[in-house]
Amino acid sequence: MASTSSPSLQLPSIDLPFPSSSRRTRPVRGTGSFLPSPKLAGTGAKPPPLRRFRISRPFPLSSRSKLEHGFFAVQSPNDISTDDPPLEDESTVAEVKSCVWNWRGYSIRYQCSGSSGPALVLIHGFGANSDHWRKNIPFLAKSHRVYSIDLIGYGYSDKPSPKEFDGEPFYTFETWATQINDFCRQVVKDRAFFICNSIGGVVGLQAEIMEPQTCRGIVVLNISLRMLHIKKQPWYGRPLIRSFQNLLRSTPVGKFFFSSVATAESVRSILCQCYHDPSQVTDELVEKILQPGLQPGAADVFLEFICYSGGPLPEELLPQVKCPILIAWGDRDPWEPIELGREFKNFSSVEDFVVLPNVGHCPQDEAPQLVNPLVEAFVARHDSLSAASHNTICLGRDI
Repeated sequence: MASTSSPSLQLPSIDLPFPSSSRRTRPVRGTGSFLPSPKLAGTGAKPPPLRRFRISRPFPLSSRSKLEHGFFAVQSPNDISTDDPPLEDESTVAEVKSCVWNWRGYSIRYQCSGSSGPALVLIHGFGANSDHWRKNIPFLAKSHRVYSIDLIGYGYSDKPSPKEFDGEPFYTFETWATQINDFCRQVVKDRAFFICNSIGGVVGLQAEIMEPQTCRGIVVLNISLRMLHIKKQPWYGRPLIRSFQNLLRSTPVGKFFFSSVATAESVRSILCQCYHDPSQVTDELVEKILQPGLQPGAADVFLEFICYSGGPLPEELLPQVKCPILIAWGDRDPWEPIELGREFKNFSSVEDFVVLPNVGHCPQDEAPQLVNPLVEAFVARHDSLSAASHNTICLGRDI
């Protein structure tokens, strides 16, 4: 974008139900506290009284979270305080490196930053790439090891032709989940928190289910509901859908359709649909989304995925996930309605459902000042719980 910095907003306080005994013994750097949210439903325990604490960030956030009917709603500010502290000097911002990883003979682009703290793996959505996290990486890298990866077929990663695989589908959630798990083992070399947007959320859930030992927790932003999935279509419409998919795959119609989409004007128009604030759709954003889509093989990948109407649905994956999940949702998403997303808060693995007001389908880019503190707080909570559990085990052994 023209400017990758976010407006400085002030978060006065957050009211959450948790006992004082659950607070970190060592506060998150720059915060003095963290954002815990234990699962109370079904325990029979009486919820503890609300406690108030303050979070201060280099990107202070002016909003307020309240527990409402089992989910959090982040209230959007109507004004910005002129007394907010200035943003940090650019010299203190962590360097972001662009690297290439060889995965099964394919070149995979990823970006990384930060040298200490828990590992985070950022997973983009359909048609995007690791640059879609450019407003999040430098902030999160201050206290985390951050990795943002281009899924195979997207961004500047290789784009093998679907025809290379003898009719077997290649661009599937299982393929991308395997890529993420291998990445954690070979590059991150540690368990990681997955931070995901759109179809990246389905990838993250699938990866955790396939290899739970690689994932410590998942933050999902506006997960794809996969409304075009074959199971969500009426039986009488399914043959027509398959015929249309074959038309796109096997005739020049598909390439013509892609060529009409892969232009600056079309990309800008699509982004303006899914971003609630059109001012965030800048020339820089359009270029970062468009340029990788002009590389050889991008058209075949695009057509292959829009014709991919099988595979898992999020509501099928969520009951199988063992790690904690935070779901955040921009309430102005025209593609993935929040009314349907709210149903996900009923799954036992979902700790919190956070409403992001006046935000569209890509909150991490449109409203990083809301998303970054949520991610940091979620990770801090579960990193603290892991450390406490480890200390307890060690203490037990000493005894």
